[in-house]
Formats: sequence, C-alpha cells, structure tokens
Amino acid sequence: MAKQIRKKSSEKPGENPLAPTWDEKLVDALEPYLPEIGGVGLALTAVVLLLALLGLTDSAWLDPLTSYLTSIAGWGAYALVLLLFWGGLHLALRRTTRPWAVLTSTQIVGLEVIFVAALPLSHLLSGATLPDAYAGRGGGLIGWALATLPHDFIGTLPTYTLYLSLFVWGVALIVQVSWQDVVGWLRNTAVFLRQWATKIRPAPSTRLIVPRRQRPTIDRPRKVLIAQKRGKKQPTQPSHGRAVIGRHPLLPPLDLLLEGRPVVIDAAEIADKKRTIEQTLYDFGLPAKVVSEQTGPAITQFGVKPGHIERTGSDGVTRQQRVRISQITGLQKDLALALKAPRVRIEAPVPGKGIVGIEVPNSDISAVTLRNILEAPEFMQIRGTLGIALGQNVAGTAVATDVARLPHMLVAGQTGSGKSVFMNALITCLVMNNTPDDLHFIMIDPKKVELIRFNGLPHLIGQVETEGERAVGVLRWLTKEMDQRYEKLAAVGARNIASYNEKVSQSAGVKKMPYVIAVIDELADLMVQFGGDVEAALCRLAQMARATGIHLIVATQRPSTDVITGLIKANFPSRVSFAVASGIDSRVILDTNGAENLLGRGDMLYLGSDASAPMRIQGCFVSDDEIDHIVTHWQKILPDFERVKAPWENLIEKQAILDETDELLERAIALTQKYDMVSTSLLQRRLRVGYPRAARLMETLYEMGLVEDPKSGGQTREVYTDKESDDPLADWVREQGDTYREYKDKPDFG
Repeated sequence: MAKQIRKKSSEKPGENPLAPTWDEKLVDALEPYLPEIGGVGLALTAVVLLLALLGLTDSAWLDPLTSYLTSIAGWGAYALVLLLFWGGLHLALRRTTRPWAVLTSTQIVGLEVIFVAALPLSHLLSGATLPDAYAGRGGGLIGWALATLPHDFIGTLPTYTLYLSLFVWGVALIVQVSWQDVVGWLRNTAVFLRQWATKIRPAPSTRLIVPRRQRPTIDRPRKVLIAQKRGKKQPTQPSHGRAVIGRHPLLPPLDLLLEGRPVVIDAAEIADKKRTIEQTLYDFGLPAKVVSEQTGPAITQFGVKPGHIERTGSDGVTRQQRVRISQITGLQKDLALALKAPRVRIEAPVPGKGIVGIEVPNSDISAVTLRNILEAPEFMQIRGTLGIALGQNVAGTAVATDVARLPHMLVAGQTGSGKSVFMNALITCLVMNNTPDDLHFIMIDPKKVELIRFNGLPHLIGQVETEGERAVGVLRWLTKEMDQRYEKLAAVGARNIASYNEKVSQSAGVKKMPYVIAVIDELADLMVQFGGDVEAALCRLAQMARATGIHLIVATQRPSTDVITGLIKANFPSRVSFAVASGIDSRVILDTNGAENLLGRGDMLYLGSDASAPMRIQGCFVSDDEIDHIVTHWQKILPDFERVKAPWENLIEKQAILDETDELLERAIALTQKYDMVSTSLLQRRLRVGYPRAARLMETLYEMGLVEDPKSGGQTREVYTDKESDDPLADWVREQGDTYREYKDKPDFG
C-alpha cells in the first residue's frame, strides 16, 4: 500500500496534493520485496565466494577475502559460504512454497554444534600445526584454538571424547532424537534379540564337549602373496616390520632405509639465543621482540617483530617510528658474531607473516633420512607415483613435491655442499615407488664416480654414461624420442602421457608409455666441451618434453652465466641451490641472494615453479649402503627382467661418421635416395663443391656400400640404398657397424 503524499504548508484546503515522482513510485513498489532482493544478493555473493574458494575465478580482489576465510575456518569456509547461500535462498523464497522443510530452532542449534565440534576434530585428525592453520588446513585458526586449549589442559583422549560427544549431540538435535528415544530403542532391541535367541536355541546334545584347553590346535596355512611378473611367479620379500598400505608387492620395503632421530633442542639454548638476538638489536638502537621460534633439523628460525623508536621531528613533536626491516638485515654479521654462529641468514619478511625470520644454526644438526619423508603425511598426499622427497623445512615439517609439477629441475652448489647426495636421494625415492615398467632413467655422470652405483638397476636405460661425446648423443636421441612420443600421442588423440596410458590400457597389445627422467650430475663439463649442442638439446627438451613424460634433473657445481645461460635458466622453472661461494652465484641460480649464507651438508634453498620466494630445506641423506640394498632388491626380485639396452648407440656411431668424414655426407646420401644413378659430377653440381671433394664423398659412399664399384670408362654408378628408408646412414650403422669400425682406422680414411 503506497504511502500518502504530504501536503505542503502553502497548499490550501481542498487543493489536490502534488503527484509522486518516479523514484518515489519505484521505492514504494520495491519496498514490499526488499527481503527477497536481499536474499538474492546474499545467494549471489555466496556463489561468487564459492567459485573463488574453488579457484574458478580470476578476480584478484577476492583473494584476500577467501584467504581470510580459509585461515579463520579452514574447510569450514565452504560450510559458511553454503550457509550464506541457504539463508539468501530462504529469504528469496519466503513467499513461495518451500522446496525443503524449514529447520526448527533446535535443528539450527544442532548444525552449529556439529560445526563447532568438527573444526577442532579435523585439526586433531590431520595433525596440523599453527602454520598449517594459518594456511587454511584442517579447521583453520578456529579449529586450532578450540583443539589446542583443551588438549594442553586435559590431554588427547579427553579432548577427542569431548568433541565427539558434541558431534553426536549435534546429530541428535538435527534428527530430533531425545535421550528417552535412545533408551527406548535400546530396550526394544534387547527384547527382540532375547526373543530371537530363544527361538534358535539348539536342542540339548549328548556329544562329548572337549574342554577349551584340551582342544587340538589346527595349523592353518598362512596366505602368501605371490607377485607375478611376465607370467612368472616371484617370491615375496619377508616382512621387515612396519608395512605401508597400498604399495606394489614388487616395490622395496621401507625398512631397507634408515630411520632418523627426532630433532631435540635444549629449551635453555633457545631461550639464550632469544635473549642474545633481542639484546644485540637493542644495543644497535633497534628495539625488537622475538615472538616465535621454529626448530628444524639444522637451523632454528626466530621470528622477530620490529619495535618502535621515538623520533623528534623538526616541529618538536615526538613520534613513534617503526624500525625498518633494512636496518635489521644490515646487522646480519653482527648477529652471527653475537650468536657465535658461522653464518646467519635473515628472511625479511617471512612470507605470510608480519615478522622477520632470523635463521640460526643448531648446535647439533640432525640428519634427515629418506624414510622419514616417505612416511610423512605430506608425501602420502601426493597423488601420482612421481613424488620426490626434498627434506624438512625450518619448522621440521616434511617437504615433498611431484616431478610432474616441476617439470624440470636445475640444481647448483659448490663442492661438498650436498648436491650429489641430494641427486642420489631423488633417484632413490623414485626407484622406491616405481617399477621398471612405469619409469625409466637416463643418467649422465661426467665425473664418473657419483651415479655409477646405479648401474644394474632395471629402471636404467643402458649404463650410466660418463663420456662427454656420448652424452651429446644421448641428448640427441632423447629429443628424437620426444618427437616420436608426440606422434604416438597424436595418433590416439591424447594431450599428455597420462591420457595416452589411460586410452591404450583398454587396447590389447599396446604397451603403455613409461616416464623417462634424465639425470645429469655435472653440466659444466658438458657445456665447456659441447656448449652449443648441449644447450640446444636441453632447451628443446625443457620446452616440449613435459607432455611426453620426459623430465630433466640437471646439476652443476659452477652456477656461472657461461654454464647456466639465460636460455637454460628460462626453461627450468624449479631450482635448488646449495651453499655457493658468493651472492652473484646465488642470484644466477635463484635470482636472489641467500645461498651464500647456507651451511652446507644438505642445507639448501628450493624455489618451486609456482613459488614467489625460495624455501629453506634440509635435504635428505641416503647412504651408499641404502642405495646398494635397493639396487640388490630389484635385481633379486626381477632376475629375468629384460633391461632396456642403450638405443642411442647407432645414433652416436652415425654422428661419429659425420664428424670424421665430411659434413656434406648426409646431403650426399640424400641424393642417393633421390636418384638411381649418381656420379662425381652430379655431386659437384648438386652440392656445389669442387671435383676433389666430390670424389672423396663418392669414395666414402662406396666404402659404406651405398653405391656400386667404379666401372672403367664411365663415372656413373648404380645406387644400392633403400628408397623407403628414412635414414640410410642410420640403417647402415645398425647393420654394418663392424665394417665401419674396420675401415675408419685406415690411413686414407676421410
């Protein structure tokens, strides 16, 4: 009902009032529907927030809001958004017949009780920490607060009992079941079971009952799991203690790896370092307070919150000025001196926190073993089988990633920093979780001492290559293999190796495509000798090989610009830096300083492909004995496994022929495919060379058996090459390799 328009004071009685304006009419028309309009607005807001939480929108202004929601409530942010949508829908449909039953006040209270109980339960069950709660894991900060307080006062079991009871009570409120209903249901069930037992009671028997202690024991045969491989049965490995659910029976047991000891730091030592940091900063006129500490296997990160300094301006007014971060970072060496530490690294600021992180070495460094990371929840959350264990961060939390997400990694570090041990740990981790049918390795080790212990591993293609000339041939073969894989993907209409394997799994007689990981332990040696060829091959593989399941892990102890060129660096998004000699080397590998302050012995900075700043990690340690045990396991469990031979032998020999003869030989061979008859003059005209060089090419073609013997009185020779062959030179190397080796040593060869 529209409002009455007031008469102006100047209007006389009996005169008509002024007509309402259009905006007044609109307000009057919409006023009865304001709840519906508000409900639609709430529902649309909830939909936008839900899309932002699921990562389906690109609106940057929503990121702070969603980050705030997930930090506060964790997974409960989704429940809050859905509750907002339900409330908006409730208002929007208040005048219509509701498609659902309206909840009573008791049921609404039940939902709230379930929500309050589920947040701390999810925090306890996930084993999340305070940093995890800040990141939105588990029940967020609400779940952390509700779980930590009773846990510290009454213990673990009473806390679980408390919140499980609240959860059950909330469910009872929703389904509207009272305590009297539960007691009555239990009473009726007991009566039914008693009546049913009376009916099925057996008749008295006259058979002799043997006392329990005199009953004979029956040896039941234990079930033995037999692993089948290629139609042959292989004996299973004996139990080595703790089992891992879901592991393939062929995979090595985790007990082949050593267990690490936990990090134990004296509380008095931590308190003394806190006082030293605060006092040192205060002595330099920088008041600050240590508000947190995170203890890792090698370092302890102290979170420092800058204080305020009183400054008197030119107007005579005293103001509080906050201590600048640059002033704290400038005292890095002074802090190291006060703490009696060899090196101190300052992270300013710590990502996601309003503090400055001062990383101080521990007096006792604990080794991080590979087994500790493989058994950690962070590693088990990786869905694929290409998970790799990186180590533990400054909080002692396991850090792992997926090779498919890298997709290629560049590793740098000076001698003795732990680079080679890290490479061994990555290979061992992948071998622990993948069979030779799923994963192949290509290893290049110019130093000849680091990767040779993996020789004999069924996953390895050929042997570990140690010669630079052969390494170039391996990379060329790998690019050719990548091109062939793309042809296979196109043939079945697959975008990547995962979809290809999924499609061919339903086709009989078609083998799935294994992943291939190429490991190069020293890039600098290859770049010095064959810089152009190596750089071109690595860049092409890094740009295109990801979809075909080919990944590169390249390491070098000299991170200079002539080794890690700009083109290589641009195509390797994931990088790891161990201790380096200077900040220049750190900037080459990580684009930032910091690696020059690392401690060595596995202390590293990891920059992921999707990370904005490097993360400090203590890398995994794998001993030579552990590697030997794993290689021996695979050799015993698969004694008849057909190891993949080196497929690049023919390509290497072909390249050797081209290097030792004439660079125009390939073009000359192409002419033999085009014509049935060739002559020296034809080579002269087509290749635009002189007669002596064309004659030498003709002699080489004859020595290779690609043309007939010279005939007297004529220069034209018949061609013996296969017209349908894509590469006659490669075919000849494959068939006549021994002949080539015999005649290449002749004095007049080439």
